[in-house]
Order: sequence, then C-alpha cells, then structure tokens
Amino acid sequence: MTIPGPAESVEPVVRTSSGAVRGRTEDGLTVFRGIPFAQPPVGDARFAAPRRPRPWDGVRDAYDFGPPPPQDLGAAGTAGPPDVPGGDDWLTVNVWTPAPDPAAHRPVMVWIHGGAYKMGHSGSPAYDARRIAADGDLVVVTLNYRLGMEGFAHIEGAPANRGLLDQIAALAWVQDNIAAFGGDPDQVTIFGESAGAGSVAALLAMPRAAGLFRRAVAQSVPGTFFSAALAADIGTALAAELGLRPTVEDLSEVTPDQLVKAGQALAPKMPGNVSRWGQAAPTVTPYAPVVDGEFLPVTPWQALTSGAARDVDLLVGHNRDENRLFTAMAGKLGQIGEDRASAALRLYAPGGEAAYRAAFPDASANDLYERVQTDWLFAMPSLHLAEAHLAGGGRSHVYELTWPAPAFDGALGACHALDIPLLFGTFRESLALLQFGGAEPSEEALALSARFRSSWTAFARTGDPGWPAYDTGQRLARVFDAEPAVAPYPEETARRLWEGYEFAPLPLVDPKA
Repeated sequence: MTIPGPAESVEPVVRTSSGAVRGRTEDGLTVFRGIPFAQPPVGDARFAAPRRPRPWDGVRDAYDFGPPPPQDLGAAGTAGPPDVPGGDDWLTVNVWTPAPDPAAHRPVMVWIHGGAYKMGHSGSPAYDARRIAADGDLVVVTLNYRLGMEGFAHIEGAPANRGLLDQIAALAWVQDNIAAFGGDPDQVTIFGESAGAGSVAALLAMPRAAGLFRRAVAQSVPGTFFSAALAADIGTALAAELGLRPTVEDLSEVTPDQLVKAGQALAPKMPGNVSRWGQAAPTVTPYAPVVDGEFLPVTPWQALTSGAARDVDLLVGHNRDENRLFTAMAGKLGQIGEDRASAALRLYAPGGEAAYRAAFPDASANDLYERVQTDWLFAMPSLHLAEAHLAGGGRSHVYELTWPAPAFDGALGACHALDIPLLFGTFRESLALLQFGGAEPSEEALALSARFRSSWTAFARTGDPGWPAYDTGQRLARVFDAEPAVAPYPEETARRLWEGYEFAPLPLVDPKA
C-alpha cells in the first residue's frame, strides 16, 4: 500500500513486505533506490542461497543505490558511480514508476545487467531507467546480484549458481511488492544483455523461476554455460590462487576483495589452458552459470526445446559485429592476422576451419576471426534460443542490430553492448563513451534509440514488439539500422554453418593437461 502524507508528491512512501520505504519524485517519475530484497550475504549467510530481508521499523529512505557487489573493475564504468555507499548490503533493487498507485497495474520490466558474471552494478548511470519507464508508461526494476567467486564459482558445501538464485529472490520480491509501486505482478518482463541475457536464458530453464515472469528479452545471449566438472576444476584453480581449497570452510575466512583478486590473477592465465578447459579458456572469464543438475538441470537450449518455458513470450537477438568491442579494447581492432584467425577457426568453427573459409571466401583473416568469435559467443546462441523456444511450442521474436557505432569512423561496427545506450538513452556513460566518443548523439541515433524503447516496451505490454514472430519458413527478423526493416534473418550463411550445432555445457576437456 502507499502511505499518504503531505509530502507524497515529493517523497512518496510505500510499504513493502519488509517495511516502509521513502522515494523521490524525479522528472515526473517516482524513484526508489537501494531497497533490500535479501539479507546481506555475509557471515553465516555467505555462499548460501539468499535469505529474506530482515524487517525494519519506521520508514527507510530509498534515495541511494545500494553498494556494488565485490567485483572485478576491469571495464570502465561498469561498477557504477564512485559515490555509491559502501557496505555489504549488496542485494538491493531500484524502482522507477510513473506513480506508486496500487490501482495502476502497469506492466513491469526487470533489468538484469551484464558484465561477464564478474562486473556490473544496477546503479551504473548506463542503466538509468527513467526513459524506459517514462516512454513506456510502465514500472522498471533494476537489481544487484552476487558476482565472481561470491556468486558463480564452484565452492564445495555451497549451492551452485548463487548469483542466479539472487535474481530469483529479486523476482520473488517483485511478485510480492510491485503492486504497491503501481506495477502488475502478472505482467512482468525480464530483460538483460550479455551476462544478463545469459541469466535471462538460465531463468527460462530454472524450475525455481517458473511463474515469476511472463515475458523475456535476451540481448546477446552468451553460449558459455559450464558443466559441473569444468566449474569444479576452475573453482579449484581459483582457490589455489589463494593457497586454499574450494570449500566454504576455507573461503569463508577470506575477504570478498581477496576473492576478487583471485579471479583477476587467474583470468590472464586462462588462455594457456586450452588443452584443459577448451573453448572456455580464451574467454578469460572463469565464471558462468553451471548446469548443476539441480537449480539449472539442463542448458537453456535443451530446456526450451522440451517446452519448459512455452508460455513465456521471448524477444531475442544480437548485434552484427559483437566481437569488435573486445578486439578494440585489446588494441587489436582490424589487426588480426592469419595465425590468430586460424586458431580461432579451429577452436570454434563447427565443421572446422575449412568450412568457414569456404562459406566466406572473400573474407580477410581479420574478418573471419571477428565472424567466428561473434557467431560462437553471441549470435548463434541467441538465434538457437529462439529456434529452441519455437521447437518447444513457444513464440519468439528475433532482431539484429546492424547500425554501426559512430566512434572511430564506424570501425567498431554494431559491436557488443551498443544496444545498451540505444535502449536506455545513456550515450555518455560506461562503454558508450567508447562507442559514441563522448559526442552528442545524432538525430539518427536518437531516432534509433526511440525505436528500441518503443519495441521493448510494446513487447512488455502486449507480447508483440512490432514485427512478426520468428518461424523456420520465412525466418523474419527486425533489423535495427538507420532505416528499420523486417527481413529474413540477415546472417543466413552463418546460420547454415551452425545448423544442428548443440550448445552443450562446456566440458572439462582433459583434467590431466
């Protein structure tokens, strides 16, 4: 319920299941920040499944974002603004609403940020949700979840996928409380990008998440899900960086910052472990959802094919040139030679290197490298998720972003994470500084940004983003460019190369290597 008062127009108060919170009116919206959806995962709650928040008396000011979870700060801006409070109350949500009116029943969108399962924070200015809430006349929720070793490493005596369990706890909080903020708990859409999209895919497959949302948007789904054996082996290597065993007993004595440093120490060593960890090694990311047989019984592709989420509407897609962001951040944009291209093709290309070279006969070594990396990590996992959902009796809408980032004279192309500033309208934050060069967005960029928001919010409201559902006959997709179009899925050559490929849990290739 909303508690009325003389200051309601400026600082509305809403009662949640744990206590009352006071928000602020900003730009015609009411915003609540840093509301706990679970207890701080420290002490005897560390490495455990999330626990319901402790109730509080009186009214809690919800003015500031909660502290970021402990994390690798390897990408500029991903950890949020420098003035967020410290502390261990990492598991919080933020709410943007046109009005906290329990009678409003507005659709709800819940954002799950990306960051390779080791970085990110819902308080990042890149995820300022005011434009989505205002343009769509709906309620937007953003959330924090445990990252890195705290949230995803294999630890003996701890449940797997703790970061995903945090997300489920946040979605349960939404079900219990969002009506008081003006939202409809029966009209919840989850949406996320990169690791956030991997989380969305995992939630579609997790029995504990069933019924917590009606629709899902997955932007650039990574195909990296670990087998239990691979997760255990990498977990052992992470703990070994600290001279410890990967157990709750050993690691509970280590500060969260020390665990972060263990991940930072292992990551650059990973490419040298291809013979042991296979395709996971060059990603330099020692964390991913684990197909543990319990919380995540099978991969999202298997689950959707079996009809596990057939009643959930799905919007899924990717960017044309995903991998160029990572090549640029490594200082190698446009500089990949034959040796690196061949190594990538041998490791990732279905059918082997020759098949890719034959399919793209005019492509340079650099372009082949970018293409196979993009296809393996994001493009084909995203497309296959749509096709798996279709096979299981569900409905999917597919898109591809082909509009190039303006910086570097367009050399980045439609790179990874470009959809974030376009969706949120945050062109001068985080990675957008690289993609847009700090310049004011052009009218073309603003128009494309508006189209992203209108499509996403229409989907959240009706299940229809404005173009036909995907099928295996016409394979129609929305192509987001300067001039929008609906056309057959643009990457047909790659689609055929990957047809029939199974995105299985990444294995432990050779434990003796």
